[in-house]
Amino acid sequence: MAKASGTTTGNGAGADLRATARQILADAGAALEDGERTGATSVHDFRKSMKRWRALLRLLGPKLGANGKKLNAEARDFARRLGRPRDAQAALDALDDLQKHKPEIPDATQRSIRTRLNDLRAHAEVAALNDELRREIQNYLDRAARAVNRWPAGFDGTETSKRLTSAYRRARRAMPEKWHLADEEELHELRRRVIAYRHQADLAARLQPKLPDLHVNEAQDLRERLGRFQDLSVLSKLTAPQQPLAAWRSRLAPSIARRQATHIKSAARIARRLFADRPKAFRVRLPVTAKSPKASA
Repeated sequence: MAKASGTTTGNGAGADLRATARQILADAGAALEDGERTGATSVHDFRKSMKRWRALLRLLGPKLGANGKKLNAEARDFARRLGRPRDAQAALDALDDLQKHKPEIPDATQRSIRTRLNDLRAHAEVAALNDELRREIQNYLDRAARAVNRWPAGFDGTETSKRLTSAYRRARRAMPEKWHLADEEELHELRRRVIAYRHQADLAARLQPKLPDLHVNEAQDLRERLGRFQDLSVLSKLTAPQQPLAAWRSRLAPSIARRQATHIKSAARIARRLFADRPKAFRVRLPVTAKSPKASA
C-alpha cells in the first residue's frame, strides 16, 4: 500500500482504492446470491456493503463528479426499498437483546413473539426481495464495477483529509446535549452520522497507513449501542395498538425501557470519548494537514 502524502499519490494508492471498491461491490453481490443465507441475512449483509460503498463514494467526493453522486443516490434507494425485511430482523435482534438480560417475560411468551416476528420477516422478504429487484441490483453492481475501472489512478490525500474531517464534524454535531432527553429521531440521526464516519475512517486508514488512530473500534462500539437502541424502538412500535405485537405490550414495554436506558448511558460515555477533540484539533492530527497550520476547521 502506498505511503500517505500531502497531495496526490500514484498508481499504488489508486490500485488499492479500486481493489477496495471492487471487493465491496463483490461482497454486495455475494450477499444476494449466496443460497445458504436467509433472506434477512442477505438483506442485512447487502445493506452493510452498501453503507461501505456509499462511505467510499463520499470519501472521494468531487473526484468522482456527477457519476459518483448518482451511484450514491441509487445505492441509498436500494437500501430504503429493503427496509421492511430489516425492520423485522431488527425486532428479532431486540428480542435477543432482552432475552440475554433476563427480562420478566415467560419463555412461552417469548416463543410466541418470536414466531410472530419470523412470520413478519418472511412475508417482508418475499414482498421486497423479489426477482425484479435482484435484477435491478445486479445491473447496478455491474455499472458500478465498470465505473470503478474508470476511476483516476491518483489518490488525493488532502481532499480525503477534508472529507474525513467533515464526517467527524457532522457526527460530533449530532450528539444530543442531554442524552437522557434525546428522542428516537435524534439518536437515529446520530447513528447515521456515526456509521458514515466509521466507514470513512476505516477506508481512509486502509488507503493511508500513516493516519493516526481514528478510533474506528470505538466508533463501531457506539454504532452498535445506538443500533441496539434503535432495534428496541422497532420492537416497541410493533407493540402499539393495531400492530402485530399489541397483545404483548404490557409484557415487553418495561424491559424495553430498561434496556434502552442502559444503551443510552453507554452510548453517551463512548461518544464523549470518541468526539472529545474539536474538528480543528482532529484535522491538525491528520498527517496530510500537519504542515498546513492555516487549514480551516
